[in-house]
Amino acid sequence: MKYDKNYCMSSYLTFRYVYDPNVCFKEGIVHRDHQLIRDSEKAPCKTAEDIDRNIKKILSTIDLSKSALMLSGGMDSAILASYMPPRTKAYTARCIGENAIDETVRAKKYCEIYNLEHIIIDVTWDDYSDTMDELMLNDGSPIIPNEPQAYKIAKIAKQNGANCIVYGDCADTEFGGMTKLLSKDWTYDGWVKRYTFVDPKIVLKNPVDVSGLYDLYRIGEDKIDFVKFISEPYALTAAGALTNGFRYAGIDCVDPYERLKLAEPLDLQRVRSGDSKYLIRDLFRMKYPMLDVPEKLPMSRPAEFWFKDWSGPKRDEFLPNCVEKLTGEQKLLVYSLERFLNLIYNTSSIDVANAIGGGYK
Repeated sequence: MKYDKNYCMSSYLTFRYVYDPNVCFKEGIVHRDHQLIRDSEKAPCKTAEDIDRNIKKILSTIDLSKSALMLSGGMDSAILASYMPPRTKAYTARCIGENAIDETVRAKKYCEIYNLEHIIIDVTWDDYSDTMDELMLNDGSPIIPNEPQAYKIAKIAKQNGANCIVYGDCADTEFGGMTKLLSKDWTYDGWVKRYTFVDPKIVLKNPVDVSGLYDLYRIGEDKIDFVKFISEPYALTAAGALTNGFRYAGIDCVDPYERLKLAEPLDLQRVRSGDSKYLIRDLFRMKYPMLDVPEKLPMSRPAEFWFKDWSGPKRDEFLPNCVEKLTGEQKLLVYSLERFLNLIYNTSSIDVANAIGGGYK
């Protein structure tokens, strides 16, 4: 195992995770990334009926009577609501803060239609601050922003008797839901600039070139397989945003969409014409003929509000005043990185090893 703090910082800021599994921040700190399901193990789907049949098959392998549902206002988890037994507890996070998106009204409709027990979980900045350290130690890496709210829901669901959470996070990456990332045929340089979450060069004193991950998807001199990139590196970090929180809470989790794939190449023209996730849309219409298809909402997390007065990191690894032009979401990543560094370098190696030695609880 190699230990390279500068490399890990740059990789985390760029991709939201350390993409080289053989490189870690520090001795005793091993990052535990989400493990993607092999493409050969995914069920191919050509129609909405195929997706419906395969979701039923996947969910038949778990005891739904002891499962809970993580439910947003979107169509992916709304579809999953249709398979859950009556009176299943369905949990919706409601982030508290200025300009936060409230998905509870839509989610309540889905619960009423399928007779589920709707439970709203308020999530505040204190929930993030109070649990961030333990989540980061468990994962061996700074957080991916959704982890604390997933952890809070998981803890409550477990306290209420569930041993598994059903959720729908990978429909976007498997079925063409990333409309902005799929909006055009990207050049290699254009994709790097568009996808990079925070450019290490504007934040770190010693940034490291981490373009090796992008290079794996390069096509020729100036093209990139952005569809495959979305279904692999992006899907890994998107799924990992939830699974660390679930597993740290000691509850199993199943995302049926992660085990599915398109049987035919993604129809980019259809996505770009406004019909994103077209097979998922068709399935939503089958499950909710009385409702309009909901459009994708922005993240409910009010990061702009939470970080509006934050002056930026103080550690020596960071450039002065480096967050002045960053968005709230970008500031959250930088904040998480600095907090993680404070945690692992201000704690003895023995204490850190004891804290993370058991892996996922």
